[in-house]
Amino acid sequence: MRPLRSSSSLAGTITRGQARVLQLAAQGLLQAPRRRARREDLLAAIQRMRLLQIDSIHVVARSPYLVLYARLGHYPPAWLDVALEDGRIAECWAHEACFVTAADFGLHRAWRAQSQGKHWADRHAARARDNNLTEMQALLEHIRATGPVRASDFERVDRGVSGWWEWKPEKRWLEAWFASGELMVARRERFQRVYDLAERVLAKLDPPFDETASALSAEELRRLFILDSVRALGVTQARWIADYFRLKPSVDERELAPLVATGELLRVQVAGWDNAAYVHRDHVPLLEKAGAGRLRATHTALLSPFDPLVWDRARASAMFDFDYTIECYVSAAKRRYGYYVLPILHRGNLVGRLDAKAHRAEGIFEVKALYFEEKITPTARMLEEVAHAVAATAAWHGTPTIRLGRCRPASVASTLRAYWRA
Repeated sequence: MRPLRSSSSLAGTITRGQARVLQLAAQGLLQAPRRRARREDLLAAIQRMRLLQIDSIHVVARSPYLVLYARLGHYPPAWLDVALEDGRIAECWAHEACFVTAADFGLHRAWRAQSQGKHWADRHAARARDNNLTEMQALLEHIRATGPVRASDFERVDRGVSGWWEWKPEKRWLEAWFASGELMVARRERFQRVYDLAERVLAKLDPPFDETASALSAEELRRLFILDSVRALGVTQARWIADYFRLKPSVDERELAPLVATGELLRVQVAGWDNAAYVHRDHVPLLEKAGAGRLRATHTALLSPFDPLVWDRARASAMFDFDYTIECYVSAAKRRYGYYVLPILHRGNLVGRLDAKAHRAEGIFEVKALYFEEKITPTARMLEEVAHAVAATAAWHGTPTIRLGRCRPASVASTLRAYWRA
């Protein structure tokens, strides 16, 4: 890599492989944990990523728990629930519905206040208030008088309908108040949201809720989220930045130029990319190590479909040459790989994917299909480390017996089965 320079010109040139390890280091996925996880490691992982996307699909572990497992190794999933109930983290709309640390929540609450009406949740909330304001206010007063509630506390009248688009009225109203900030999520019970008045949830945040963020302008908040996105990504092109926090409009190089001029961002060239890339100044030591070949990726892990490393299809393609679509929202006839497909990270590359389902009552982790990428020729070490990652994930999940379906290439199936029988 050419020497770094503190100017608006390119700070240096790195290979795409060096860019990959820099991104993995920033995301906490470069190397496997060297010790057993502690509670503070969970908070540090969320802070490193800046957010943790929530998704309720539980074919395998629900996404936030799996994202953390890829970074922390074996840890009690209840730690996440306790962190929410204790106010160490909070729920908000960010990339999508996300957990963020209490330290960052003030920025997100201020941003939501500044950008009301721009998110789809705001539009749903506005429609709900327009059509049911009296009932919604009564619900708010009920919570004020009697305490937190779950959507399941309210009986459904129209039992013939189903699906998220057919939420019962109380669920829609609770979500509308959550979107507009009057309610927050106090805790979760079996992953169901428990809603309470925002003032009561804010009072228990640790560290305490920072009200000074509300004085920041929309421009100042956007600048902070751009910097946070670049820090979380390690290295990124301008066109990928807005997606991290769903910023609108998109971010371009002209908007980043002042941040380069102040030294908050460095502009680098990644070999083979037509566009410049950007690195946060906090990652200059990692950038220098990557450029000198002193960052080594040794981690093998199964990733959630909603892991920040892969949720942007264009970024995953450019960074890892990995074409990935979250297919659980695609009709069965259009799926290529399966319903809940986990990318396989191996020593700095995305080498394959597996369609998995956990049968919790039977203790079985079903691998319906495991596909190595067509350009990958699995080595003995790769097979062993992938097999170990699957077995470790299954054991942590409480489904230690692994049942394997088809493989690509088919020749690796016997090797994997032999490893899991041993």
